[in-house]
Amino acid sequence: MPKKSDQKVTQKTEVKETIKDFLKNRQTQTVAGLFIIFGSIFLFTAFISFFFTWRVDQSTISQLVDKNVEAKNLLGKLGANLSHFFIYKGFGLSALILPVLMFFTGLYILLKIPLKKILKSWNWGMLGLIWTATAFGFFADKNALIAGVVGLELNAYLIPYLAPLGLSILIVFGYLTYFAIRFKITPEKIREWIPKKPDLEASKTSTTDPSIKQKENSSTDLNTTETIDKNVISENQPIKETIISLDDFEQKDEVEETPTSTFEMAVKNVEPTIQNHSNITSPKKKIDKERKEEEKGDLKIDIEKVKEEKIASSNLADKIVEDFGEYDPTLDLGNYAFPTLNLLREFDESISVDAEELEANKNRIVDTLNNYKIGISKIKATVGPTITLYEIVPEAGIRISKIKNLEDDIALSLSALGIRIIAPIPGKGTIGIEVPNKKSNIVSMNSAIASNKFQQSKMELPIALGKTISNETFVFDLAKAPHMLMAGATGQGKSVGLNAVLTSLLYKKHPAEVKFVLVDPKKVELTLFNKIERHFLAVLPDSGDAIITDTTKVIHTLNSLCIEMDNRYDLLKNAMVRNIKEYNDKFKARKLNPNDGHKFLPYIVLVIDEFADLIMTAGKEVETPIARLAQLARAIGIHLIVATQRPSVNVITGIIKANFPTRVAFRVTSKIDSRTILDAPGADQLIGRGDLLYSSGNDLTRVQCAFVDTPEVEKITSFIGSQRAYPEAYQLPEYIGEESSGSDLDVDIADRDKLFKEAAETIVIAQQGSASLLQRKLKLGYNRAGRLIDQLEAAGIVGPFEGSKARQVLITDLTTLEQFLEEEKNK
Repeated sequence: MPKKSDQKVTQKTEVKETIKDFLKNRQTQTVAGLFIIFGSIFLFTAFISFFFTWRVDQSTISQLVDKNVEAKNLLGKLGANLSHFFIYKGFGLSALILPVLMFFTGLYILLKIPLKKILKSWNWGMLGLIWTATAFGFFADKNALIAGVVGLELNAYLIPYLAPLGLSILIVFGYLTYFAIRFKITPEKIREWIPKKPDLEASKTSTTDPSIKQKENSSTDLNTTETIDKNVISENQPIKETIISLDDFEQKDEVEETPTSTFEMAVKNVEPTIQNHSNITSPKKKIDKERKEEEKGDLKIDIEKVKEEKIASSNLADKIVEDFGEYDPTLDLGNYAFPTLNLLREFDESISVDAEELEANKNRIVDTLNNYKIGISKIKATVGPTITLYEIVPEAGIRISKIKNLEDDIALSLSALGIRIIAPIPGKGTIGIEVPNKKSNIVSMNSAIASNKFQQSKMELPIALGKTISNETFVFDLAKAPHMLMAGATGQGKSVGLNAVLTSLLYKKHPAEVKFVLVDPKKVELTLFNKIERHFLAVLPDSGDAIITDTTKVIHTLNSLCIEMDNRYDLLKNAMVRNIKEYNDKFKARKLNPNDGHKFLPYIVLVIDEFADLIMTAGKEVETPIARLAQLARAIGIHLIVATQRPSVNVITGIIKANFPTRVAFRVTSKIDSRTILDAPGADQLIGRGDLLYSSGNDLTRVQCAFVDTPEVEKITSFIGSQRAYPEAYQLPEYIGEESSGSDLDVDIADRDKLFKEAAETIVIAQQGSASLLQRKLKLGYNRAGRLIDQLEAAGIVGPFEGSKARQVLITDLTTLEQFLEEEKNK
């Protein structure tokens, strides 16, 4: 039994957490912000009115409760009393700072400004309030309405020590210090505010600023044209001697000294001019003049300044970001509220450690191993929600394989289902024996989502799958997975696992950041997500249902995703980036022009609930696009989650397995199935009900999947679906099956698109026949671009459809195209 002191500490902790949650609630913050703003308006109005009605309302100050007495203050007796307290008995005229501080505090709370900034404003505001009251008390020492009691009392306290002159010096010094620190006002800033005469500024720049002159000299390589007369340097005199003689000259006071290196650069730049001096002629007067100047030791360089060419690309993007901020894709649904934790059920997840059960299991393990002459030097138990891990350290000289072979014997002695031996545990010098608990605990989705590991995650697509044996929340990044293969026998938790994955993303990502393509051949598992169609789902154009159940539509959707993949790769190529994260960061920084076809790309997660059924009905038509997506789609943000009941080799082929590095195995019926899904045994020894093995490489992690029930999913989807959504679901590119391509081409010239000729010229110039090219160059939708490609094929300008490759262009240049179109008209 826990002690009363422990219970009190627990209760206090719970109360504190409740208060914190209440204060963090956005509705609470909104109400508090509005209350403070309207309170500041109330106080400001009352204060202003008090300065006009304070004489009349003096008698009402002590009669606040009496209903028969009325005050002349605009806000009644309450306004008069508050004003009397803050102005007369408080800070006088400077009390007007208080409602101003309150107004900005309420505004900061509404705008979610950090608490530090609010406290900083109040610190500076209260300091200014007290100092201003002191200043008013010094200059109006007999008027309590202006100075307030605080201002008068501070003056009465300070004047005997400082005298009026000392106090006035202190007040001025205090204000100057306040403005210097608070608003960062320095003599340099004040000097910048004073306008300068342009003539003086220009003369200073040209004569007295050596740094500017040095910059001009250093930029002569690219942006200036220098002319040095050929007669200054004789033909037989080398350039190096010229440089030395320049250094030896005595410069006049008004002429700026120039470093040797600068002159070396200048002479090197004009070397061709010096070498070809025989082709240059100059007037005689100029020659004589410069010879005289050379004798005096002066050599003048005439510099013709050329304006620097501004680089517009990056500077323009930086200026737009500075003026408008980075592009925010979530602004279309700016008021979108993420689902709250109270939509998910809570369970008692406190793990009760049964010491007797642990001791009995330990003794049985030790006895069984002793029977086979295997000694143990150390044993340790880690209790999880459903499994207890016993870590043993065998004595020296014991072979690991000998313990591994005793798996069934240990299971027999423990009378337990699903004993699994890990020999050795990766990263540890121990052997693990996983034994199911007699009393298992449910891992709720609530605890997984509420965990700090998930809430504070910086992952792109975080998934809270459940809890490990050590009772830690297991979170992984789907963007790095990048595709997940999920398998398990009927009723072992696959559908719950898919719901856990989707719920994790719904709790973490905005509708603008991720879209789902849901394929449900069973037609009942994913239907609840219909409610969030216009928020999170991606569909084909003119598609009836958001959840795809028909096999033909599945094939079209998968091929449409392949088209989307190719289009996205074109965008990445044009943006000169390697993956979707770099592309979106560049787009947010406004370095990609939407007029060139660029747009923010959300992640797309394809979920297939029963893959084996699709393979049985469609075969290669499904396998080929799945394999293409698995091989190529990772970099452009399309991720696959494929679930199946029986992971046989004819369902999960070698190509698919090679491109699905992340595997999740629920309980299966045989070791063969376990090896098919995990490439290792173990899945056949799981205990079911959400018990799974997670593999992202060589290591296997045992996880108890978080439980999310159908009513919880319904609450979450209803919560999201009730909010304002996009006008329509995210549209995937239209896919026309191969059986229909070429059968209804527009052969008639009169029925051709108005942009037919322009499209033909674009295709011939680029020598690449693809709809995505026409989309970018002519700024068209995919449907119209596809029709134009069909018309170009019918006309004989481009070749037939070749899968993902661009069509062959049959006309080589624009001249041939003009002749071809002219011949068509004359037919």
